[in-house]
Amino acid sequence: MPAFWRLARLMLDFKGRLVLALVCAMLSGGGLAAGLLTASPVIDGLFEEKQGLRPMAQAHNLEGSGFEIPAFVVDRLPEDAWASVVLLVAIVAGLAVFAGLCQFGHAFLSLTVVHRTVMRVRRQAFRSLLFMPLLATQRGPSSNGGSVGGSDAVSRLIADAEQLAYGFEALVSKAVTQVTKGLGALVFAFIINWQLSAIAILIAPAVWAVIRYFGRRIKRASKRAMGHRSELLSIATEAAQALRVVKAYTAERREARRFSLANRRVYHQMLKARTARALSKPFVEVLTVLVLVVLILVAFWAIDQQRLEPQDVLKVLAGLAIAGASLKPLTGLLNDMQTSAGAAERLEELLNASPEPGHEAGLARLQRHTRSIELEGVHVRYPGARQPAVNGVSLTIEFGERVAIVGPNGSGKTTLLGLLYRLYDPEQGVVRVDGQDLSSVSVRSLRKQLGVVSQETVLFEGSVRENVAYGMPTASDVQIESALTRARAMEFVEQLPEGINAHIAERGTSLSGGQRQRLAIARAMLRDPAILILDEATSMIDAGSEARINEAMDEFSQGRTTIVVAHRLSTVRRADRIVVLDAGRVVDIGTHDALMAQCDLYQDLARTQLLGGEADEGRDGDRSAG
Repeated sequence: MPAFWRLARLMLDFKGRLVLALVCAMLSGGGLAAGLLTASPVIDGLFEEKQGLRPMAQAHNLEGSGFEIPAFVVDRLPEDAWASVVLLVAIVAGLAVFAGLCQFGHAFLSLTVVHRTVMRVRRQAFRSLLFMPLLATQRGPSSNGGSVGGSDAVSRLIADAEQLAYGFEALVSKAVTQVTKGLGALVFAFIINWQLSAIAILIAPAVWAVIRYFGRRIKRASKRAMGHRSELLSIATEAAQALRVVKAYTAERREARRFSLANRRVYHQMLKARTARALSKPFVEVLTVLVLVVLILVAFWAIDQQRLEPQDVLKVLAGLAIAGASLKPLTGLLNDMQTSAGAAERLEELLNASPEPGHEAGLARLQRHTRSIELEGVHVRYPGARQPAVNGVSLTIEFGERVAIVGPNGSGKTTLLGLLYRLYDPEQGVVRVDGQDLSSVSVRSLRKQLGVVSQETVLFEGSVRENVAYGMPTASDVQIESALTRARAMEFVEQLPEGINAHIAERGTSLSGGQRQRLAIARAMLRDPAILILDEATSMIDAGSEARINEAMDEFSQGRTTIVVAHRLSTVRRADRIVVLDAGRVVDIGTHDALMAQCDLYQDLARTQLLGGEADEGRDGDRSAG
């Protein structure tokens, strides 16, 4: 379980607590051993003539063997047998309370270490997810049944981290408690008669071999089950978020079948782990019974040969029984650790994921854009794709220019925009801003100059203020309200019960599609970007509102470079230049009039895909993204 042990070593950052927890566990086990030794004279009294502790101590000192009990202690011991038993029972009870308090201290300290360590692992894994390259989160299924990103990553952060906590708890809390108690009982058994106790110890390797065999099977099945569980989470999340589409296309049965098949795959893997778990405990119990049978036979022979006293046999068996009862749960605890090993491997994959380039220390900062953006022979290919999404594109955009990018679906428009804020790095070619290769500058210094409104409007649960100020959390209310006004969003925000403090539901579902887009535009405006990237920024807004927003955009884009992807002819015609893409290549570049005269593809797009806008002028409500 190398991944499990590597993550478990993180608990050593809390050495002080771990040492204190171990001391408490050892004191608890020592208290058990001391209690058994204290009860030993009571057991002797069941087989011999009953006498008090003082005569027994005096006889012990007269024998002159071993440690001599001090006289002042002997004088204070009770002489009566009954009083001696009461004293011994009281001492045993006191030792039990002491052991219980130590056990509480051990559990309290060790569980603190476990949960703090898992908290750190989860935090580091989430940070690793945030800084992963975007392409890495879009890869196909991995060998464990899921991709590194998406729902699988969420499953690793939540479910796998929780499973890892169970393994850590089994290791430093439950296992240590059981081992120290078992060792305490074994020490007692060896003190009474080491030969008889050693016979039990000799059979321990067989028990350990059984545990390891079943543990490996449990680990393999559990890891596969976690991968399929991630697939299950993905299917359920997709269906729940797209429930309107599922119902509209009467696809309820299809989604139910998808979920059922994934659910069955999880079930089959859990059955494999169940079989190994179910067999491991009976095997260990059978071996334990065999050990007990051998011990009884040996003890009976030793008593018959007058080499062993009956009360000593009873004490050894009692000690071994307590040790066995304490060590028996180790089978289940080791199984828990094996199950957690699969979770540890999946978490380690996320923790070790390579971060996207551009965050390395020492990279040059990109100064505010003032000259040009250049793409020179760039190629981008998505994982598993046969053809590149962007294929040898070369393009220069001057500062302050407004450029529109058009093309059929799948022509590479959005991928080309992603190159500009380094969501992707080209396989070939280079992207420069003001003459600086983006691969040689800090990605934060680039993205802080950008205002991006993507085709998929993303809002977070929180207030209007928090969503607009998402990229500029120090913005004042005056700045936020100004951005809302320029984005033509203030008109509906003022009607909300709490204005800019109004709460927005998760993914912005409490707003219409057009309202969400206007907030996204306000968020981009608030950053005062040098480069404004608009990917279908007004697709959910009616033509009348779009005209007013375009007026604001014309004013706002002064002194900025603006790159637009749009399906409205009215938006495209406002551009200084229009870039026509097809199959990832630049087909033509020019103004609307020039392209209508010379570019067959643009003529076809103007007729079939680019909406005129005039037909929509009569609408006065936002389109809902529903």
